[in-house]
Amino acid sequence: MISVVIPLFNEEENIADLQAELASALAGIDHEIVFVDDGSKDHTLERIKRGPGVRILVFAKNTGQSAAMYVGINAARGDVIVLLDGDLQNDPKDIPRLLAEIDKGADLVCGYRAKRRDNLAKKISSRVANTIRSRFTKDGVRDTGCTLKAMRTECRIALVPFRGMHRFIPALVKGMGYKLTEVPVNHRPRIHGESKYKFGSRVIKATEDMFAVRWLLSRQLKYKVTEEEFDGDVPPIA
Repeated sequence: MISVVIPLFNEEENIADLQAELASALAGIDHEIVFVDDGSKDHTLERIKRGPGVRILVFAKNTGQSAAMYVGINAARGDVIVLLDGDLQNDPKDIPRLLAEIDKGADLVCGYRAKRRDNLAKKISSRVANTIRSRFTKDGVRDTGCTLKAMRTECRIALVPFRGMHRFIPALVKGMGYKLTEVPVNHRPRIHGESKYKFGSRVIKATEDMFAVRWLLSRQLKYKVTEEEFDGDVPPIA
């Protein structure tokens, strides 16, 4: 089974179309959808269609995208976790392509927006930020700002809960020795609502986070464990 984790914040106009697209993209795939409502102040919660395989986690107040992702990831029950935005800019039709890379042996598959549907200023600022972050953390990922990802559930052990964590998922997972790859994905213009995340307000915090993650990666424990099992009685100690 796969778990699709979707953070939501004031996305009332997008929910119906999102659920319809997910139903089509995941037809024939055993799955659950975990919505994490990050303190929405509109009718997002009421617009979610309840039913089998739909789980809803609700924050008492707006806590941020990283918190919503972290809680959803740790609540997931599937063997593979898919991360998806709730604003319809990620295309659910790309999910099977990411799952195919997991089947080939990848532990984490990161989508990258080959043709971004954003304004020029956002494209430039994102490209600069991604280049600096990738070189500094050595994650090798060209577009960590693309939420669409798929990972084996075991990878969540690498994640550390802090504000801004969602930008560093590839660095943290790769730092634990897991194998990651990238695939181009479709990116669509936002039709309803507006972006909740502004570049100017986050650049300083993102830079601080980058230094913190670099330090964390330098201090990570890396180990492999083998376990011995005995059938029958344990032999006595001589």
